[in-house]
Amino acid sequence: MNLAVRSGSESTQLGGQMNAEPLPEETALPTSSAPMEGEPAANLSAVATDATVPAVKHPGPGLLQACQSLVNIIVVALFIITFTVQPFRIPSASMEPTLLVGDFLLVNKQVGPEVEPHIYPPTSVIHRGDLIVFHYPVDAALHLVKRVVGLPGDHVRLHDGHAYIDGRALSEPYAVFRPSVTDSYRDEFPRLVSAAPGVDSRWWIEMHSPSLVSNGELTVPPDSYFVLGDNRNDSEDSRYWGFVPRGAIVGKPFLVYFSLNDSGAEPGQASAAALSDSGAAHHAGPAESLAGFARWDRALHILR
Repeated sequence: MNLAVRSGSESTQLGGQMNAEPLPEETALPTSSAPMEGEPAANLSAVATDATVPAVKHPGPGLLQACQSLVNIIVVALFIITFTVQPFRIPSASMEPTLLVGDFLLVNKQVGPEVEPHIYPPTSVIHRGDLIVFHYPVDAALHLVKRVVGLPGDHVRLHDGHAYIDGRALSEPYAVFRPSVTDSYRDEFPRLVSAAPGVDSRWWIEMHSPSLVSNGELTVPPDSYFVLGDNRNDSEDSRYWGFVPRGAIVGKPFLVYFSLNDSGAEPGQASAAALSDSGAAHHAGPAESLAGFARWDRALHILR
C-alpha cells in the first residue's frame, strides 16, 4: 500500500494514485518551528504572539468606586446621627460642675418608655437623676441639657433650693449651691406670690391651675418631666418655663468626648485670655498653646 502526503503541486496518493488540485503556496503550513527559507524570523514571533491569550487586567478603583464609598460613609453617618448618637456642645454654666462650658457630648438617642416586656436596653429608660438633652419648650430650635428630678405623677417642691419628692428630701450629690442673692421664687418653688425675672408668662399662668399646684407642691403630669440644673442657683430650668414633654427629649448624654478650655467665657463670648493681647496665652509657644487649647483630662469622660 502506498501512503504518501506531498505538499505543493505534487499529487496525493492514498491506497492508489489519484490526481489532486494543487494547494496554494501561501496556505501551506510549516512542518517545524524553524524559520522557512527566505522568511524573516520576525514573522514567527508574530504568530506566537497572536496565539497567546492576553492577560485579563482588573481595573483599579476609579472615580465611580470612590463616589460610591463616599456615599456609603455619608449614609452610615446620617443613620448614626439620626437614630443612635449625636454630638452636642455645652454653651452655659447651668450644669456645672457635671458639665463645663466647652464640653462636647455624645448623646444616646435610643430613649423609650419603660414598658413590659423590656425591649429597650436599660440606658433607654428615663430615671430620676438622669441627664437628658431636649428641645427647649419655649424655642424648639434650641437644645438644652438638664437633670431629671420629677417623674410623671411626682409631687415636687423646693425648699432652700433643695428638691423634695412626695414630701421627702431628694439625695442630690450632683447639685451645687454657689453663693448668690436671695430669690424666694427660685429657692422656695412653687411660690406664686410674684414671678421672678425670666419666668415664661405662659408657665406663670399655667402654675395657677389648682390641678397643677396644690398644698405648695407641683404635680408632674403624665408623659412629662421636671428638670433642674446642677448649678442650682444659676440655672433657668423647669422652675422658669415648665415641664419637658417626653416627645421633646432627644436623648441621654453619656460621654464627654472633647472639651475646649473655655471656662472663663460666658455663653456666646470668647474666653478672656483669647481676647486679651497682653495675656500669657498670647505669648505662649506652640506647645503651651496646644496644651491649653483643651481640657485633655476630660476627653472620653463618662457621665454619671
